[in-house]
Amino acid sequence: MPQFDAIVVGSGMSGGWAAKELCERGLKVLLLERGPDTDPAKDYSDMTLVWDRPNLDLVAEDEISSKYKVVYGAASYAFTDSSKLLWVDESQQPFETPDGKPFNWVRGYHVGGKSLLWSRQSYRWCPQDFESNLADGHGVDWPIRYPDLAPWYDHVETFAGVSGSLEGLEYLPDGKFVREFELTIAEREFKAKVEAAFPGRKVIPGRTANLREATDVHRDLGRGPCQVRNHCHHGCTFGAYFSSVSATLPAARRTGNLTLVTNAVVQSIDHDPKSGRASGVRVVDARTKQGSTFTAKVVFLCAGTLPSAMVLLNSRSEAFPTGLANASDQVGRNLMDHTTGGAARGILPGHLDRYHYGRRPNGIYIPRYGNYTEKDKPYLRGFGFQGSVVRMGWTGDRVGVGAEFKEANRNPGPWVVGISGFAECLPNPENRIRLHETRTDAWGLPVAMIDCAWGPNEIALAKAAAHDARDMLAAAGATNITIRETSGPPGNGIHEMGTARMGRDPHTSVLNGWNQAHDVQNLFVTDGACMASTACQNPSLTYMAITARAANHAADLLRDGQL
Repeated sequence: MPQFDAIVVGSGMSGGWAAKELCERGLKVLLLERGPDTDPAKDYSDMTLVWDRPNLDLVAEDEISSKYKVVYGAASYAFTDSSKLLWVDESQQPFETPDGKPFNWVRGYHVGGKSLLWSRQSYRWCPQDFESNLADGHGVDWPIRYPDLAPWYDHVETFAGVSGSLEGLEYLPDGKFVREFELTIAEREFKAKVEAAFPGRKVIPGRTANLREATDVHRDLGRGPCQVRNHCHHGCTFGAYFSSVSATLPAARRTGNLTLVTNAVVQSIDHDPKSGRASGVRVVDARTKQGSTFTAKVVFLCAGTLPSAMVLLNSRSEAFPTGLANASDQVGRNLMDHTTGGAARGILPGHLDRYHYGRRPNGIYIPRYGNYTEKDKPYLRGFGFQGSVVRMGWTGDRVGVGAEFKEANRNPGPWVVGISGFAECLPNPENRIRLHETRTDAWGLPVAMIDCAWGPNEIALAKAAAHDARDMLAAAGATNITIRETSGPPGNGIHEMGTARMGRDPHTSVLNGWNQAHDVQNLFVTDGACMASTACQNPSLTYMAITARAANHAADLLRDGQL
């Protein structure tokens, strides 16, 4: 008999939701996490202000170059000496890329995964986002549409707590929000001038999974409102921002149905050729390197876009010689990310008698307008902008010592506006991850070989975003405008997607419309690997909705004896 009803691999954004939903449906769930446990009371850094920390909480340069080069380059906003324990030591977990094709793979292995480290921007996809592949012929048609996911967006937003404003935009649907974080006075001016100059564009408060105010749903799990101190990347002991540790895993634990095993590096998934189903999950203990196998009726693979593909590719058998559920040869292919170039920055004159209070966890958002409200663009798909208009601090970039320095720093600097475009990436089967044939990591598993590059459309989108950003800043009256036309390498967006995509045809996709593997009925993949396209919005909210939907479908199938 199987040991558990369900095994969930990975405790991050998707894995936490899978565990919660399955446990609440009465299933006995084993949650496997490759890293150590995370206890907010012990492992989160305290609320000491940065200027009271040794070396201003900066990581030593030699340590960055030897252990954290990728994360420092791609996620420096959330990388400090007191938070570095939440990031992977890259010297211990290497990967390879071809010459001239860098990829920045940002990782955090511990209970909660990158749900402790994300920027918490939470936007629904719109109906067209699920139809673009079919419309322009890039990638495969999504097997679901917006109405399939809409009630699950409602479900996860209500539980997670997303702050936002109701805007009534067809191309960025509203959600079940708590009160938004207000715009600064300079952002309100920027909004008015941009919307007057470009009627098809909107400037709105960023939608973020930080509680501006807590409801009974959140207080029931001990979560409180955001303290507006910008310590999110140190971990939030108030539970004000959504994470597996603050929300989904406590909900799963209170059912009494959750078993958590940490330091469990998943090696492969066993396949039973007689039943045609996944029968168990093989793991290696991260500390002892001893192997073991757990069995269950259903397996949810939520390890992350790249790790999930690696597990499938390493799960070879006579029935699947190139990897489990890989009859389509699509496992590992169609790796995507958002480009994060296309930016502009400038000084917004005026309002020097005003300042902003607190350190909000969000800023402004400009939803995609290209090929929506503004047609006939010289590129496919589009981009949205994230940014802010905030006043420079009291010291700014001024230098000096003594009385002259102190006098120069009696007043804050000017208001600075900056916006950066997040652009959609087209599916490309040649952007992929493979397993190295001979090189292994510390646990004897093949290391990843990542081969991914931006295509002409991604490059065009980044350049167009930079020019549009410049034009909007100019329309708002900004001065000293600088732009960035190019994006960093793939991976910099930390929004990896693809590698086990959903689709209608088993010959061209890995998963069906319920995130079930076409080839293995009791195997579900609901993390970023399942995505058939990227849209331009931050993807985590969509991962949550997809996972909740798939988990409840799996519970229905088990209840009805179909799995």
